[in-house]
Amino acid sequence: MRRLICLPLAALAPLLLGAAQPTYRYQIDTARSMVSAKVGFFGIASKTARFPQMSGRIALSPEQLDTIDLDVELDARRLQAGDSVTLARLKGKDFFDVERYPTVRFAGKRMQMTGATTAMVAGEVTARGVTRPAQLAVTFRDPPARVTGRDAVELSARTVIDRREFGMTAYSAIVGKKVTITIQARMVPN
Repeated sequence: MRRLICLPLAALAPLLLGAAQPTYRYQIDTARSMVSAKVGFFGIASKTARFPQMSGRIALSPEQLDTIDLDVELDARRLQAGDSVTLARLKGKDFFDVERYPTVRFAGKRMQMTGATTAMVAGEVTARGVTRPAQLAVTFRDPPARVTGRDAVELSARTVIDRREFGMTAYSAIVGKKVTITIQARMVPN
């Protein structure tokens, strides 16, 4: 009789305690991902730098989309720009100072879905040893509520930062203060 009572309770335990939510982990497909930073120039044009070398991961649960573990690191030493003068200035002490600060990082822990494939991720950007809060507007190729952990997750994301908050104050008369950062990422199951 005791065995008959234990069996039904064991079967009901996941319902009573709450079934574990699956969390799927992905890493960045570096060959198919890119980050760019665009800033106004002389108030009439713009300049764009690219960060082709990045690494990172994302972990999410399709049943608990308000929590995300997103961590992306850019290799600032691999920064690319349209000309050698701009590149030297961006890598130098006035801007990224890549000798002292070789990486730029975005980390996010909270996500608010704004549509089936769109979300805002709250996190922090770290550049030149300075960390500031940032909101990342994300668009997923497919709804994250349908991830299975078997297929790649593709997304694009965008945020705007004020470069002065990171100690990049040089050339303020010709280089804009606001920098638009755009991420195109493909994440593969890990």
